[in-house]
Amino acid sequence: MSINLRTVYAFAREMYPKTSKETIQYGTAGFRGKAEFLDSVMFRMGVLATLRSRYRGGSVIGVMITASHNPEPDNGVKLVDPKGEMLEASWEAIATDLVNVSDQELEQQVAKIIKDNNIDVTTSSQVFVGMDNRYHSPRLLKAVADGVIALKGNVKEYGIVTTPMLHYFVVAANTKEAYGKPTEEGYYDKLIKAFELLRNGRLENGNYRNSIIYDGANGVGARKMLQFIKRMKGTLNVTVINQGIGVGKINEDCGADYVKVQQSPPKSMPEDVKPYTRCVSVDGDADRVVYFFTDDKGEFHLLDGDRIATLIAGYLMELVTQSEISLRLGLVQTAYANGASTDYIVDQLKFPVSCVPTGVKHLHHKALEYDIGVYFEANGHGTIVFSDNAKATIAQVAQTKESAKTLLLLIDLINETVGDAISDMLLVETILNHKGWDVQDWISSYNDLPNRQLKVKVQDRNVIETTDAERVCVKPEGLQTEINQVVAKYKRGRSFVRPSGTEDVVRVYAEAATKEDTDNLAYEVGLLVQKLAGGVGPPLTKPNSSAHL
Repeated sequence: MSINLRTVYAFAREMYPKTSKETIQYGTAGFRGKAEFLDSVMFRMGVLATLRSRYRGGSVIGVMITASHNPEPDNGVKLVDPKGEMLEASWEAIATDLVNVSDQELEQQVAKIIKDNNIDVTTSSQVFVGMDNRYHSPRLLKAVADGVIALKGNVKEYGIVTTPMLHYFVVAANTKEAYGKPTEEGYYDKLIKAFELLRNGRLENGNYRNSIIYDGANGVGARKMLQFIKRMKGTLNVTVINQGIGVGKINEDCGADYVKVQQSPPKSMPEDVKPYTRCVSVDGDADRVVYFFTDDKGEFHLLDGDRIATLIAGYLMELVTQSEISLRLGLVQTAYANGASTDYIVDQLKFPVSCVPTGVKHLHHKALEYDIGVYFEANGHGTIVFSDNAKATIAQVAQTKESAKTLLLLIDLINETVGDAISDMLLVETILNHKGWDVQDWISSYNDLPNRQLKVKVQDRNVIETTDAERVCVKPEGLQTEINQVVAKYKRGRSFVRPSGTEDVVRVYAEAATKEDTDNLAYEVGLLVQKLAGGVGPPLTKPNSSAHL
């Protein structure tokens, strides 16, 4: 098989010309932006995925077209590596270079990638492509497929699927179906079978009731939840709102990001919802999940990624202890994790905690260092990963201990590939049912510290440099010293600053014993950033002002 790189240039020039001169960078979320500027990006990512597949010995590489929790006019693309992980960091730079060169330079750039990485272009390659349900996704999927075809690669189009489903398909294919069948039906079968065996016919227990309201963010997660319901036959009673079929825009006034940021239910909640009803919100591509409820006074309560992580960690610790298995367990958080959750995990659960920089790829890689690694961002993006040693040990003990059998079923229920909202939700429902807990029992396990986030506009975000998992600011010099002095004034005070990954703003996080102290701490740290890091725009207003934050 011979490859003519002129074909790549011809495709680009005739069908997918580069229309934007703005430099874009491959980050944790891949490439993301307004859909009308992404055709050339998608084509080039099809090319790159084909090269990556050949570089990895013909392993399947995934390409997911989605903008996740972004508004509907946006779209994006991210590549999935053979083990279901996000694209290797060194190839993020390759991806960035590839999408930013001109059409005239494209052929030369592709040749450079082939040469630098010693890629044999005569070997076979396989690329799986999926998309969310944005109206422009089919057009962009064709661009990816044409990128694969331009290098004579093999492409399999899955159509509309969640991001975690595409990750699952990639791993299933690369493990020769040891992880499951690489089909949509195979995905449903694996999760539902494990869920129903874990329930073992007991649908309610103690305070736990077998019904939830599910906010699908008008995205693909709503459509797939409806498919789950058809197949579960009442094992879990789910009412799906924000289905996005005919009405509603993706993530508009709904979804996990909206619920967490606005600290309120989605706008289209049914009016007759009873207090303390368990409610779930996922994001547009269904890799994030948060729980919430309103109490009998109408007050909103959020059960975010920190709450989910502590619930899961406690249950896993209980099962491992009962199974009398010696395994290294660990929970991975970012600096955004609520301090109360960290204290609860360390002091009450006796579960080791690590902190890493923001971004799922950092959490995932750290979690792989444990036999059982639990990780969740506060936004609800996370999962649990099991080492080969853990799986083998658990399987052996499961021959004689029920608790280890339960662990084996949990491994099948959990989608280990970077986070799956539906899988995570079924896991939470399993644990709540086991404990006989409702949302009041769950939220009473510890009290969150009040916290506040704000953005400070600066001339250049790169003046901020951090270390220690973004918790310590090393530049500009003197800023961290002043932050420490301010934090010391507040009971249980904690604050850190970090540069945005996409815009010239500095993000400030603060928490303290009371809401008033938290607001004041965030304000004072924000003023320090404005003063020492080149703040621009109007000064921050004081916390007692309605315009503050």
